[in-house]
Amino acid sequence: MGTTSIYSALNYIQSNLKAPKGQFNSFGKYHYRSCEDILEGVKPHLKETNTCLVISDEIVTIGDHNYIKATATLYGADGGAVANSAFAKEPLDKKGMDPSQITGATSSYARKYALNGLFCIDDTKDADTDAYTANTTQTKVKAKAPETNSIKEKRIKEEYFNSIKQQMGIKGIDNKTIGEQMMKMFGKQNSKTLSEEELKALLNWATNYEVAS
Repeated sequence: MGTTSIYSALNYIQSNLKAPKGQFNSFGKYHYRSCEDILEGVKPHLKETNTCLVISDEIVTIGDHNYIKATATLYGADGGAVANSAFAKEPLDKKGMDPSQITGATSSYARKYALNGLFCIDDTKDADTDAYTANTTQTKVKAKAPETNSIKEKRIKEEYFNSIKQQMGIKGIDNKTIGEQMMKMFGKQNSKTLSEEELKALLNWATNYEVAS
């Protein structure tokens, strides 16, 4: 593309980037994208637009808690730059991890959302997923059918699952801990059996979760 303005380059990347969902969450039983997945998808576009991407971290203390502030900055050949930052709370303790692993996992989470904001990555279906292909094929045949109650319920549950997963990352809650809480609150082990109200209650618990010092 030669030399172009940083915002033109960013617009091109935002319009063309497809980051695959290469990871699987055993709690919610769904695929999601990691920081590494986004970087893998964006690298070819950096070459096309003659830009470079730099990601940095810093520890920020707010009250009694430490947060990792990740900043993703896109630099252009014209000398321009545009950046976006995101925060993730560093838990005081996480089972099965030493302190360096805890910081690394928190950093990866913050970096992912810094990249999400910079490149306008949302939760739309990727072009290589079965759901995208099926929906695209059906759209060509007929207009989209009205949302049924079952589809609406599934969509709402997926939104709760995504919000719970986000809180798990921010608060450092592992699958074992949330599984134990599900048993305590609802007597259930499989998250797929939870009702909307139960998922709402579980999200409320995760949002207010505090790691003991």
